[in-house]
Amino acid sequence: MTVRVRLAPSPTGTLHIGTARTAVFNWLFARHHGGEFLLRIEDTDRERSRPEFTADILDGLAWLGLGWDAEPVIQSERIEAHRAAINQLLEAGLAYRCYASEAELEQMRERQKASGSAPRYDNRHRNLTPEQEQAFRSEGREAVVRFRIDDGATICWNDLVRGEMRWSGSDLGGDMVIARRAPADQVGDPLYNLVVVVDDAAMAISHVIRGEDHIANTAKQLLLYEALGLPLPVFAHTPLILNQEGRKLSKRDGVTSVGEFRAMGYTAEALVNYMTLLGWSPPEGMGERFTLKEAAEVFSFDRVNRAGARFDWDKLNWLNAQVLHDLSAAELRQALVPLWRAEGWQAPGSDESGAGSREAWELELAELLGPSLTTLRDGMEQARPFFERPELDAGASQQLDADGATAALTALLGQLDENGSLSAEQAQELLAGAAAAAAVKKGVLMKSLRAALLGSLKGPDLITTWRLLHASGEDRARLMLAVAQG
Repeated sequence: MTVRVRLAPSPTGTLHIGTARTAVFNWLFARHHGGEFLLRIEDTDRERSRPEFTADILDGLAWLGLGWDAEPVIQSERIEAHRAAINQLLEAGLAYRCYASEAELEQMRERQKASGSAPRYDNRHRNLTPEQEQAFRSEGREAVVRFRIDDGATICWNDLVRGEMRWSGSDLGGDMVIARRAPADQVGDPLYNLVVVVDDAAMAISHVIRGEDHIANTAKQLLLYEALGLPLPVFAHTPLILNQEGRKLSKRDGVTSVGEFRAMGYTAEALVNYMTLLGWSPPEGMGERFTLKEAAEVFSFDRVNRAGARFDWDKLNWLNAQVLHDLSAAELRQALVPLWRAEGWQAPGSDESGAGSREAWELELAELLGPSLTTLRDGMEQARPFFERPELDAGASQQLDADGATAALTALLGQLDENGSLSAEQAQELLAGAAAAAAVKKGVLMKSLRAALLGSLKGPDLITTWRLLHASGEDRARLMLAVAQG
């Protein structure tokens, strides 16, 4: 059997981390078996579906490296196939038109609530006579289409994650609506459970891999597969992603979309690595850091957990830091420059075009910052003092007021050549000479220099920092300001 799996997101919002994790498991399973990973855009919710959400979903999947193997199927373009399936069920007597009004259904629900009964449709219009139907039509009532569900039925399937699953028809809430209200001579807009079955069969989907919140839908859909005479796929229901309190991760928890993680400076490599670990345990000896390709080689549902997976920021941060620390200076520069440009920051350059020396300056800055980064946003914030003159924090102000600080910085200014480059050796010589001239310890001068250049006593290597700021002459300007303030 050729493995064909699909991701079927609804473009009613941006790409959620839960949907992305489902995509990861589908992609890994398909690649492990040499199969196909397909997309279907379920855009039948006309009021909430937006083309910009479709674009966000496709862009997010591509960014994560989850390439698909055929043009995405657009569900709304298949509505005639869905209506044909509904008509097939109507003609076979497996579905019927229900004329119950919303007010009548609400009264039914209120009675059930008052009696402590589980909410369910009471199948009141299942066996209408032609005369009763005509009477409802004469009143101008519109009808939904309901699929008959036998309360005595037992629905079973072997789930790749959860093993044998058994549901009773009586637990499915009564006869299921498969088409919205429409005039009695028409079929209204088809609904989720019906269209999913029809589309999965048309796409020859062999395995349906989705979250455990779809388990009840699976029981209903299996009845529809049987009624329509369609081949059954294999099902796998993956654990939900939970917040730290053990509840399903939602917008209330803050960051939930792939785009938000990307904007926060997480890399695709780290995020997709982490999502793989949300519910799947790698084989012994593999470790927790790996590529998609490496995971696909060993992926199976035998190692997918049933319990929900709690989102762990510390682990994601660790993985992201590892990815960033392994990048070359050139790779890190390529990732950081767009963030710097978005802030309007431009590196100093002195050759004819400016490009060559600017690139060298950016490379050195990327290499300087790299070891301390957890996210790419850190690479923007930590780079800020190299492009914008910083405010002095409390520690820096205190240092510049210390004994000998002003004298040491003044001596350094007197020796500083504002033209040309500054090598590490020259910087060390200048520091030694200025400390001697001011009769202060070299450490006092170095702390004062750091405070003057960065506005803080914390930061990356001081000599490299000084050399980078010297390239634009900013070191002299900041030293003069610090002396004036001292």
